[in-house]
Formats: sequence, structure tokens, C-alpha cells
Amino acid sequence: MEVPNRMYIEGEWVTSTDGATMPIIDPATEEQVDTVPRATAEDLDRALEAAERGWRVWRETDAWTRSNTLRRVGALIRERAEAIAPVITEEQGKPLGEARGEIMAAADQFDWNADEARRIYGRSLESHSRSERLMVIHQPIGPVAAFSPGNFPVLLPARKIAPALAAGCSIIVKPAEETVRSCLYLAQACHDAGVPAGVMNVVTGEPAQISTHLIRSPVIRKVSLTGSLAVGKELMRLCAEELKPVAMELGGHSPVLVFEDADLEFAAETAARAKFRNNGQVCIAASRFYVQQSIAEPFLKRFVDVTQSLRVGNGRDPDTDVGPLCSRRRLEATEALVRDAVDKGASLRTGGGRPRELRKGFYYLPTVLSDVSAEMRILQEEPFAPIAPIATFNDLEDGIEKANASNYGLAAYIFTRDTATLFRASEGLEAGMVGVNNMVIASAEMPFGGIKQSGFGREGGAEGVKGYTVTKYINVRL
Repeated sequence: MEVPNRMYIEGEWVTSTDGATMPIIDPATEEQVDTVPRATAEDLDRALEAAERGWRVWRETDAWTRSNTLRRVGALIRERAEAIAPVITEEQGKPLGEARGEIMAAADQFDWNADEARRIYGRSLESHSRSERLMVIHQPIGPVAAFSPGNFPVLLPARKIAPALAAGCSIIVKPAEETVRSCLYLAQACHDAGVPAGVMNVVTGEPAQISTHLIRSPVIRKVSLTGSLAVGKELMRLCAEELKPVAMELGGHSPVLVFEDADLEFAAETAARAKFRNNGQVCIAASRFYVQQSIAEPFLKRFVDVTQSLRVGNGRDPDTDVGPLCSRRRLEATEALVRDAVDKGASLRTGGGRPRELRKGFYYLPTVLSDVSAEMRILQEEPFAPIAPIATFNDLEDGIEKANASNYGLAAYIFTRDTATLFRASEGLEAGMVGVNNMVIASAEMPFGGIKQSGFGREGGAEGVKGYTVTKYINVRL
């Protein structure tokens, strides 16, 4: 099928009113592969008007119809996986196998929320008097402005679109400017599944211009962001000025605690492969490794061996394990983090530069650092990069203290075979999600989100759809 490269507004594929465009760059070759529109204020106003009209239709659509429509969207996404996956790889760089997995996870979002559309439960309560009836209902909050990054260009928008539509809201999605076309396949699936015009809209262009215009509009009733802490603070300021509710997933700096009773071989291999999935560009990627002192050296050796076995290359090659970073900006940020750590005394165990044989593309070798210390940027900032810093801890209390020494609190991971350690560490870690002997923990049926500066609100699970509703109390005197 044809790759969509226009905005989707009120059921139509449109260019910008002034004809302006932005380039799409293949991170594996640094070549321009397409263009997409750069929205004008007039385009954004049209999307807002469409979302207002679409909401008034969709909120009156019964839950069973919404459910059936969402299920059709999910089915279409699965059917089109082989068409969508190469576009994700071309825009974002990840290997085709990872792209296919992302598409299936996006389809799961629509399947799960198709069920949740029919399970937005209210409740009735007994009053002081038999002449009164007390009820609580949940209604769609209204048109939503959603902003998503480029590391998972299909899954992350789906996490916002599916629950919003399940609740009866309309939505305007602004995808990352580097990975627009991947997200537009979701719009195509919604269109073909029968989502009414105006309910689902996608605008493309300059992030600051679009976010400011949409959030300041009285049409928008809720804002959802997956992005950086800096962007989150700016959007929250805009929402505060308009008194609009906002849900934010602002990244993480996920610690891994490897206890001495863990299966060392399993822990090292699992941790290394998970760390470099999507080249480390995963908000819940392990980014700080703390290994109990007694097993530190054998763990590090095995971790390095697994890392060195990973093949770096173009994501189109089926033998590739790690593709390029998504942009030159991310490549330069990665180089700066490694340089800072090495300058401050970290030992470079493997990686630490661009592959010599790949002269073009935003490639960086999977990198392992040891002898890291708290003053290094790699232990303070979300890296979003293929860098694994490995440090040690003494006992449970020391490990939890080091793991919690971050302003972020999205995910955390534990490797242990001891039940008491499992529970004490899981309960002591300051994170919204904890994986025990498992680092692939995101799923449509469970709430995804963090605490501290990783944001607030949840996507997925029964909690996800409730974030797109408002609670209304009704008192009836007979």
C-alpha cells in the first residue's frame, strides 16, 4: 500500500495550506527519503474544529459500536504489518524484526481498549433516604491533544489514540517530526475501520508551534505527552495557564539490581540484549546497572561478551541486531555522554565510538563502561543511548539506595532467586514499574507510567482509559 505522507484532518489527507514541507531522513544513510507537511495555524484551526465536531458525534456512539470499531483498527494494523515495518525502519532505524514487534504491540492497544470501551463502570449507592437515588458515571473528557516521540512511532501514539477513542473522545495527534509516516498508518487504519471524520486527526510540523496552538485552544480538554523532561515542563506550564489536565510520561533512568543469588548467565545475557534493544532508545531501557560485589567481575565479563556479539548495521538487513540512532542529535549526545564518563575516570570495556566500516548513518557501537561514579552524567541523565554503565553494591539496602538516587522513577529491574529479596527490593524501589528476572514488561493490559520526574498518569490497563474520562455524580429525588 502507498506510504501516507500528508496530514489527516477530518477524514481527509491534506497538505499544508501554504505548501510548506519538512524532510524525512533515513538514519541509516543520512539521505532524504520523503517530505511531510509543515502545518500552518490555519491547518491547526481546521484540526481543532474537526475534533470538536468529531467528539460530538463519537461521544454519542454506543460503547459496543466503539468497541467493534477499535477491534477493526487493530485487525487492520496486523494485516498491514509487512507494509508498515519497512517504513518504521526507514524513518527510525530499528531492525525490521523489532519494527514488526512494535506493530503487533500497537495492535494490542486497540484490542485491549476495545474491551475497555464496554467496561467503563460507574456505580450506584444507597442514600440516606429511599426517595433519593445516587449514581456516579464516567463520561468522555473531550478532544485530546497528544504528543508522541519517535523511538516507537506506532506504539506510542497507539497508547494514546486507543484509550481516547474507547472513552468516546476525539484526538489530535502530533507525532515526532522524524517519524511522521509511521504514525499516519494508524490514521489510515482508523479511516478504513470506520472511525467517523474528525474523531482521529494527525497534524505534522514544528513541535513548539503545534503544541502551543493546540493547548491554548478552548477546544482541547486534555493533553497527553510522551517525551523529555524539558518538553514536559514546558507543556505543563502551558496546561497550567489554561487549567487543563495532563498526563505525562517523561522518560526514565532505569536501574537494574543483580543480586549474588541470581542466575548470572541468564541475568547478564538478558540485561545486555534488553539494554541495546532499539539502540537504547527506550524510555524503560535499563540504563544503570548495579551488580552485587561478589559477582561483579564474572557478570561484567559475560555482559561484555554478549554486547560484542551484537551486529550493528542497517535495520533492513535481517542479521542486524542494532541499527542506527534515530538522528544526528542523538548520536552527538551519545558521544558526549561517553566522553564525559571516560574523562572522569570510567573504564571503557567495549564500544565507545562509531563503527569504522559504516561511513554514513547515525551508528554508534554498543558501549559498556565500568568504574563509573555518581558525578558522571551517564548516572545522572536519561541517556537514551547504547551505553551500559556498570557499578557495584554491597547489600540490599545499599543497592536500593543507589537505585533510588535519581530524579526519575519510571521502571526498575531485579535479578534474584530469593523470594524475600524479590519482595523487599520490588517494594523499596521508587519506580512505577518493576520487572523481576524479566526486562520486557510493557503490555497493553498493564498500567504503564512512572513517579517522580518520570511523570504521572498511566497508559494501558484498566487505568488507561479512565484518564480520558470525567467523573459525574448524579442525585435524583423521586
